[in-house]
Amino acid sequence: MRSEFTPPEPIQTAVLFLIFNRPETTAQVFEAIRKAEPPRLYVAADGAREGREGEAEKVARVRAIATAVDWQCEVITLFRRKNLGCKLAVSSGVDWFFEHEERGIILEDDCSPSQSFFWFCEQMLNRYAAEERIMTITGNNFQDGVQRGGASYYFSRYVHIWGWATWRRAWQKYDPDLSFWPNWKRSKDWPKKLSDRVERRYWRKIFDRTYAHKIDTWDYQWIACVWYHNGLTVTPNANLVSNIGFGPDATHTLSEDSSRARIPAQALGAITHPKSITRDDEADWYLREHVLNLKYQRFPFVFAYLIYKMWGLLKKNVIRLSQ
Repeated sequence: MRSEFTPPEPIQTAVLFLIFNRPETTAQVFEAIRKAEPPRLYVAADGAREGREGEAEKVARVRAIATAVDWQCEVITLFRRKNLGCKLAVSSGVDWFFEHEERGIILEDDCSPSQSFFWFCEQMLNRYAAEERIMTITGNNFQDGVQRGGASYYFSRYVHIWGWATWRRAWQKYDPDLSFWPNWKRSKDWPKKLSDRVERRYWRKIFDRTYAHKIDTWDYQWIACVWYHNGLTVTPNANLVSNIGFGPDATHTLSEDSSRARIPAQALGAITHPKSITRDDEADWYLREHVLNLKYQRFPFVFAYLIYKMWGLLKKNVIRLSQ
C-alpha cells in the first residue's frame, strides 16, 4: 500500500454529502471531508421514519455532525421533514446538487475516502469534462490488487457508487423509473451491450425488479442509464474509498462478513493517464466473474449446485418418510 498522498492544495470541487441516521459512520466520513476542505459542502438528509423509536434524535445528531464546518466553506442543506426512502432520498439529493453545480463529488455517510479520492475525482472531472463517453468516476477498485494497464486508472463498463463523481451533463441522463427498459431489453442494442448470456440474464432480472418498483434503490437505475447511453467509468488502480457501513443497521450492505466490507482506502499518488479511452476487458471480466460471482452460474458450478439441492431435498424426504 502506498503512503497517503497529500494534495498540493485544497480541492476546488463541491462535495455532496448524503446522510441519514448513522452518527458514527457520518463522523468518520465528515472528518475526511474536513481534511479535503471543499469550498462548498451540500448536505442532503432524509427524514426520520415514523414509528422508529429514537431515530429522530439520531437524524438530528447526524445533521449536526455533517454541518460542523470549521474551514472556509459555504454549507448548503436539504433536510427532509419526512422519510423518502433510499431511492428518492438519494436520487432527488443528487438532482438538487446538480441544479447548483456543473460537476461534483458525492459521498454517502458510510463511504470513508482517503485524501487521494478527492484529488483523483477533481483531476478526472477536469480532464473529462467534455468527453461524453465518460459518464462517471468511482473511488472503488475491486480487482484484488491486480493492476490494470500502465496508468493510475482504467476505463470500465461497471459503475461503483461507494464514493463517486460526475457531471450535470451525465446526470441529466438519469431516469429513476427506467422508462426505457421495456423497449431496450427487447432491442438489438441490449445484447450488444452485454454479450455474455449469463450476465445478461443476471442484469435483466435486476432491471425487471427495479422497473417494477420491487427494489427501493437508485443505483441500479444509474448503472442502466450509463450502459444505455454508452457510458464508461473512470476506475482507479487502487481502492480509494472504504465502505464502513456493513452491518445490521445498514439498508443494503447487511453482511459484515462480505469480502467488500471495509476494504482499506489507499493512496494513489501522482496521476498518470492511459494513452486512449478504451474499456479494459480483462478488468471487467474479473469483476463479472469474481465480484458478481457469475462464475457460479456457469457449468460445472451450476450443475454441482443442482445436484447439491437435489441431494438436500432427497435427504429431507427420506427423513420425513422414516418418522
